[in-house]
Amino acid sequence: MDDHKRTTMKLTPQRLAILEYLENNGDHPSASDIYSAVSERFPTMSFATVYNTLRTLKMQDAVRELAIDPDKKRFDPNTGPHHHLICIRCRRIVDIHSEFSVGLTEGEKCGFEITGNHVDFYGLCPVCKNSGEKAPHEGP
Repeated sequence: MDDHKRTTMKLTPQRLAILEYLENNGDHPSASDIYSAVSERFPTMSFATVYNTLRTLKMQDAVRELAIDPDKKRFDPNTGPHHHLICIRCRRIVDIHSEFSVGLTEGEKCGFEITGNHVDFYGLCPVCKNSGEKAPHEGP
């Protein structure tokens, strides 16, 4: 990463709590989810602290911001290559660590040099599937 993008972050107890919450968190939480969880330990912490910490972590490539949920941005501490299963009802996100080969013709590449891909699969999670309700429109 370019040095001009690197931002150092003073590790306050609140920021350490945010980092601990994110560590190995596969729930892909939103900033408000993180705030709700961490503010129990630090009731005087502001939402801005969470937001600014996430912004810095994103700039350091320590978290990925996901635009999967149209209602809120979600954050993924797993920055390695992986894909997602997304429930179209409850918006649960599950990581998939399989590789998928997506072959593009030279014409489809439009001159791009392909360096990676990300695949999102949409459907109903087991809980929503068994609820008996009709599935909403599929996709993002």
